[in-house]
Amino acid sequence: MKMTKKIIALLAVIAVVASVFVACSKSADKQDSGKTYIIATDTVFKPFEYTDADGNFVGIDVDILAAVAEDQGFKYELKSLGWDAAIAACQAGQADGMIAGASITDERKESGWIFSDAYYMATQCIAVGKDSKLASIKDIKGAKVAVKTGTQGATYAESLKDQYNLKITYFEDSPTMYQAVTGGQCDACFEDTPIMKASIKDGDLALKVLEDSENEGSGYGFAIFNSSNQELVDKFNAGLKNIKANGTYDEIVAKYLG
Repeated sequence: MKMTKKIIALLAVIAVVASVFVACSKSADKQDSGKTYIIATDTVFKPFEYTDADGNFVGIDVDILAAVAEDQGFKYELKSLGWDAAIAACQAGQADGMIAGASITDERKESGWIFSDAYYMATQCIAVGKDSKLASIKDIKGAKVAVKTGTQGATYAESLKDQYNLKITYFEDSPTMYQAVTGGQCDACFEDTPIMKASIKDGDLALKVLEDSENEGSGYGFAIFNSSNQELVDKFNAGLKNIKANGTYDEIVAKYLG
């Protein structure tokens, strides 16, 4: 009889401990599900991320991230920092991830970038002033060219530097780079093709893309810089797959590129 009472008491203690454990587990789960990721991005990279006439932050990257987050059920705060600052924020742990038309390259992977699956394939091209006598890539020998620091456009220019005896000047953002060409300080600039064409069309820039100047290109990817955030990349990949399957992805691209 005494033994039975002891067993009952022991079982009661176990039940209490179990209930506390379950409660703690649920609390932890709730806390995890309530996490808000900090996502860094560029500021002037139309049509992938830019500010519209009403001051709203919009673009292909902005809409894809929103659709993926909705599909996967996670919260995020998008911070418009600029290209270099976005990278620095991720490297310093001040942001969890980055989406800013970042090309997936082996060099970046080797330097610590961890990419998602490609969400857009883009080439790079060369643009010159609207009235420039330069008509094709063959005409850029000895030219002064403008590039944006740390981009695939810069890498493309650097790959042609010796062959065409290019004199490269680096800029921190695309608008300043374009101004260097339209203002006559540089003969040409190197930029991602969809960005260049959208900027010329929507910004009414006095620029034109040289014929046959596009390279093979590479895919854009969502990126993290710390393997502890791998879950975020996994969620992005899963959400990207789903929005491509249900047609949302095509609607987003068509909205901005037609």
